[in-house]
Formats: sequence, C-alpha cells, structure tokens
Amino acid sequence: MQSTRAHEEFRAYVQARGPALLRAAHQLTGHPCDAEDLLQSALAKTYLAWDHIQDRTALDGYVRRAMVNLNISQWRRRRLEEYPAEELPEPPVEGAGSGELDELLDAALARLPDRMRAAIILRYYDDLSEPEIARALGISLGTVKSTVSRAMAKLRADLHVPTQPPPP
Repeated sequence: MQSTRAHEEFRAYVQARGPALLRAAHQLTGHPCDAEDLLQSALAKTYLAWDHIQDRTALDGYVRRAMVNLNISQWRRRRLEEYPAEELPEPPVEGAGSGELDELLDAALARLPDRMRAAIILRYYDDLSEPEIARALGISLGTVKSTVSRAMAKLRADLHVPTQPPPP
C-alpha cells in the first residue's frame, strides 16, 4: 500500500502531466475513448510501481512505455483479420457532404418502423451482437437477422445507395 506522501506525489504527477500523456495515448490509439482507457491502465501500473521508480525524471518515459506495451497486448488479444478490398462495402451517397449525410441518415432512420429502427441502432450504433439484440428486444435471433436485413434495404433505398452486384 502506498504511503500518503507517495500517493500525493503520484496525484501531483498525474495532474501536471496528464494532458500531455493523454495526447500521447491518443496518438497510439487514434480514438479519444481508447486513449483514456489506455492512459488509465498505464497509470494504474505506474501507481503500483511508484515506490520502485527511483528516477522521477523518467516517469513520462515509464508511462509511455507502459502505454505502448499495453496497446500492443490489446492488438494481440483482438486478433482481428482485416483484408484489403477492391471496393468499399457501401458506396457513398452521392451529393451529400458529411453533415448533410448525417442529417439524411437521421431522417431515414426516423422513417423506419420502431422495431427496425431499434434493431439498427442497437446493431450499428451500440455495437450489440445479434443475440444481445434478440434479448434486448425480446425477439428471436432469426427475427433480428431479418429485421436488420430489411431495415438496411429500406435505408439503402431511401438514401439511394446502389447495391453492389455479387463478386464474380
């Protein structure tokens, strides 16, 4: 357990260097929420080792190294396989800027029936799996699959997104 003095030293360090360390974490992850999580994990490791760190001028290096190691560990755990594709899965909607596209999508979502809108939001905004959506909405897994599929077809048609022909 840390002494009160060590605890206050650590707290002062985090208050003084936190913003700079958060920027470094953001550069590693590319996403603000992931950066906060990464920094928090690295600071937790630093706090546990606080009494063993002799050179207080090297603290930033220690925390940055912890962030790099944690980030690499997260990459390895994910084991995502990404493959480059010839074409984008969904072509962009023509004639719409980023802000306009958001407005068009919001309006198209509002026109969907309640269950379809809920399924789309849970799937693509809340990133729930199909079984989780089925439990949340109290419907079967098959109903979730067909509802999401029909909702996506309606959104594509409403937004005039051409469907791509199947690959040869």
